[in-house]
Amino acid sequence: MFAVKIRESIMIAHSLPDPFFGPAQHMHGATYVVDVEFQSATITKHNVVIDIGEAKTITKKVLAELNYQNLDEITKFNGQLTTTEFLAKYIHDEIKILTQQTFAGAIKVCLGETHDAWASYQGS
Repeated sequence: MFAVKIRESIMIAHSLPDPFFGPAQHMHGATYVVDVEFQSATITKHNVVIDIGEAKTITKKVLAELNYQNLDEITKFNGQLTTTEFLAKYIHDEIKILTQQTFAGAIKVCLGETHDAWASYQGS
């Protein structure tokens, strides 16, 4: 399996309004380290999994919608608990849409919430 991984970061604010989340029910901020890994059993005729420049450009575009935003105020997230796992899948799905013409492999998105806690989502 071949893989290319890129790293970016975002800063968000949100609340998780459910007693399950304890103090995180209230408004708080998070800075995520975002790792996006593009995986493929084969490489292209140019001997790459995906062009790294394209991968970075698309990832930055998806993350720009979230960076420095209060997720509670984004209409498409109304009624959603914007957990780290939820955001990992959301970012994955948006990147998958934007790379569908040039990349056919699997994508894994991992969000590092702290130096010792991560959540990820990997599609097929």
